[in-house]
Amino acid sequence: VTAILLFICYHISVMLGMFLEMILTCYILAAKSLRIESKKVEDALKEDDLEKARYAVSMIVGRDTKCLTKEGVMMAAVETVAENSSDGVIAPLFYAAIGGPVLGFMYKATNTMDSMVGYHNDRFEDFGKAAARLDDVVNFIPSRLSAIFMIGAAFLLQTLQNLLNLQKEKNGSKFNTQNALEIYKRDHALPKSPNAGQTESVTAGALLIRLGGPASYFGKMVEKPYLGDPIRPIETEDIKRAADLMFLTEGLTVLFAVLCMICIVLI
Repeated sequence: VTAILLFICYHISVMLGMFLEMILTCYILAAKSLRIESKKVEDALKEDDLEKARYAVSMIVGRDTKCLTKEGVMMAAVETVAENSSDGVIAPLFYAAIGGPVLGFMYKATNTMDSMVGYHNDRFEDFGKAAARLDDVVNFIPSRLSAIFMIGAAFLLQTLQNLLNLQKEKNGSKFNTQNALEIYKRDHALPKSPNAGQTESVTAGALLIRLGGPASYFGKMVEKPYLGDPIRPIETEDIKRAADLMFLTEGLTVLFAVLCMICIVLI
């Protein structure tokens, strides 16, 4: 459908085709909507309204949220921002850079199918397996690129803190590049999914917190590994810090894509 729409518009006018291509590409990327939804969780926690926070986080995670503690809500929000930094932002950007919105929407269809039916339960175990495996394949390279660029983003944020003399807190720096790299090397392969631990491990290390652990899905407790070390307790502000990592990672990816395109043109 995307290819047909673009073909028709480019046939009518190059400017119309370019305009539609820009609009469609914007719809592929989920950075803004991810921040908006995660901020709802953040705001509810700041209002000390746990029920509201549980409902807000239920809109962006697949786990059961009704019995989550305040710490559990914060952890779920940070984890989904970290994971979707790759799935919802960098991966679609990667495919859009290679094949425009046509390839971008093909990726989004695959990723959305995995989000809808890629679960280990009686209803979706067989039906969702193809979507889950295909999602693993298409995310293999983007997730690793996301982790690399996210480590770079953590370095830039830590450097900025140092320049502004804001890095010192009661429990240490807000961002720690060295720990991000160490935790990434140690924990990125712990989850069963070959891609899930990439950006989550970097985020946990960069923020000096621990993510992961057992979680309930459809009423069934699922054992998941912990990522990172609890050097300091997780806090509400970590949701925004994870979003800052996401946005800067996206910026670095765009810069890298533009430089690659310039090199290709020059060559």
